[in-house]
Amino acid sequence: MTIGKVYLVGAGPGDPGLLTIKAKGILELSDVVIYDALVSDAILVSINPLAEKINVGKRRGNHSLLQSEITDLLIAKAKEHAIVTRLKGGDPFVFGRGGEEMADLVAAGVSVDVVPGVTAGIAVPAYAGIPVTHRDYGSSVVFVTGHEAAGKYRPKVNWRSLAQAAETMVIYMGIYNLPFIVAELLTAGLEGDTPIALIRNGTRPDQAELISTLAEVVAQAQAIEFAPPAIAIVGRVVDFKHDCMC
Repeated sequence: MTIGKVYLVGAGPGDPGLLTIKAKGILELSDVVIYDALVSDAILVSINPLAEKINVGKRRGNHSLLQSEITDLLIAKAKEHAIVTRLKGGDPFVFGRGGEEMADLVAAGVSVDVVPGVTAGIAVPAYAGIPVTHRDYGSSVVFVTGHEAAGKYRPKVNWRSLAQAAETMVIYMGIYNLPFIVAELLTAGLEGDTPIALIRNGTRPDQAELISTLAEVVAQAQAIEFAPPAIAIVGRVVDFKHDCMC
């Protein structure tokens, strides 16, 4: 039996202009595209019109397929088609479970190519006029997920240690756990006036922002029902936004 190839493709954070040339070419040639909820409609129009399109998107409390079922689907489609694309928001190897899927596919004898994508942790702050590093505001940055898997390989993120580990923190998927995260950062010694930016639907036409401080952000976010998908940027680089005409 001839087994096709699976491409793990990063779609970027939403703006179709951030889709790489290589990713676009693969989408145009794909026989099957299995995509996530965070992939924007503007990206989906790049898919080969004859391709089978399967939405396996995950939202909090609403998973269309289990992760193991997605992998099984990829393997099954690779046995039927030459080019199968697993299309993920952002980059497949940055909090995208791409590593898990690649390992399972390789174990099943399926050839895999990875096409990196522009990750939200860099692109979204940039669209808001916030550099994640700046010589005068912060020369170190850490990227971390605010939503962790149950039964994972180690205890939860040590937010108190991370608070002292870098001048800038970019938090993916942290809105639901924001009260806990902020409390941990404050306990670790960050000042209440430390700037924080919450950015929803980054790089898309409906991008929304909340610029605040650690002391006030939880109440403000709850008051306006600030909802995901969003990332948070913590640190003095957020202040640079006020000097930017972006």
